[in-house]
Amino acid sequence: MGADFPADFLWGTATSAHQVEGGNVNSDWWDFEHDPRTAAREPSADAIDHYHRYADDFALLASLGHNAHRLSVEWARIEPAPGEFSRAAVGHYRRVLTALAGTGMTAFVTLHHFTLPRWFAAAGGWLAPQAVEVFARYCRYVACELGDLMPYVCTINEPQMVALHGYLEGYHPPGITNPTLWKRAGRTLLAAHHSAVHAVREAAPQSRVGLAVNLPLLAPIRDDDASHAFHRLMQHEIVDLYLDGLTGPDPGDWLGVQYYRKQWVDPASPTFFADPPDGFTRTQMGWATYPDGLRQMLHHAARTGLPLYVTENGIATEDDTERVDYLHSHLAALAQARAEGVDVRGYLHWSAFDNFEWSEGYRPKFGLVAVDHANDLARVPKPSAHAFARIAAIGRLPARIHG
Repeated sequence: MGADFPADFLWGTATSAHQVEGGNVNSDWWDFEHDPRTAAREPSADAIDHYHRYADDFALLASLGHNAHRLSVEWARIEPAPGEFSRAAVGHYRRVLTALAGTGMTAFVTLHHFTLPRWFAAAGGWLAPQAVEVFARYCRYVACELGDLMPYVCTINEPQMVALHGYLEGYHPPGITNPTLWKRAGRTLLAAHHSAVHAVREAAPQSRVGLAVNLPLLAPIRDDDASHAFHRLMQHEIVDLYLDGLTGPDPGDWLGVQYYRKQWVDPASPTFFADPPDGFTRTQMGWATYPDGLRQMLHHAARTGLPLYVTENGIATEDDTERVDYLHSHLAALAQARAEGVDVRGYLHWSAFDNFEWSEGYRPKFGLVAVDHANDLARVPKPSAHAFARIAAIGRLPARIHG
């Protein structure tokens, strides 16, 4: 019986700089999480100190059978003032990426994962007149300096969520709740992706460049005209705008699909969304798990014609047995999508470690590896980490092993 996944399939996990490094003091997120008026529950502080422990962390992940890893470089460290680039920060990330390459893991390097330099946020962030040009300048610099260590480059992590959380829900910086600015920010982020693709092409033509999009399976909360019309609006602004926008002479080399849940939209709700109906398992984030949604959204993303990688997928739970079940069910959905002809070439679980989860703080546990904050941030692999390693080693799901 054949394997569910080919021998060259990429297996790994994902992190982002602000969530694991600690001490990101020059970013808009540092300001947001220290402002008592915002949605942030607690500050990131030292996070899990990955900034200093990256070599040991990479060695641990490699020992768990990973052959790929997604991480981000921090714009606020690299460009602490407009047009002023830090050689020390670039040198740090060169050491990080060199250590990663030394483990044999393939690097997926994200250039923007939610955080902005404080100066860029103060100038208007994604609403600033020169936002696209400023971002392209940063991307060109990073690609020029580090391109030889970045086989895969992700321009922007979840542009839809940057726009939605920051400009409509006010849940992330800059904390705005304005439907007009939400739409404007989203379109600017899409333009910034295209500009970044061009910048990376110029500076590091050997790098394969792509975008990572969050693709929830959206559904109307009620079967009535208003709910269906609102669903169509949200589907366009959160999903289709970004997939349809990957056109033109050079949309990139690949697309990252990030899937966590089925989500119901509600025009009568002040938050625009509804709680999951009864009968759905909810995570620590209050999200409804729905494995077949991953299969459906992979098919949806395939219309771009780009090779796909699942660049985030995971569950926030204290119950690691639940995480193992989530892994198995979602990898089965991915295997089914592949069997149905979707070109999916890798799976990067969110996340490698229990880490800082933005406005939710440290409460949600997404990691395959626990971090013991009472014991010098010791890393403790969970049973799910070993379950993942077994699947990656043989490219086959448990049902096939025993079937």
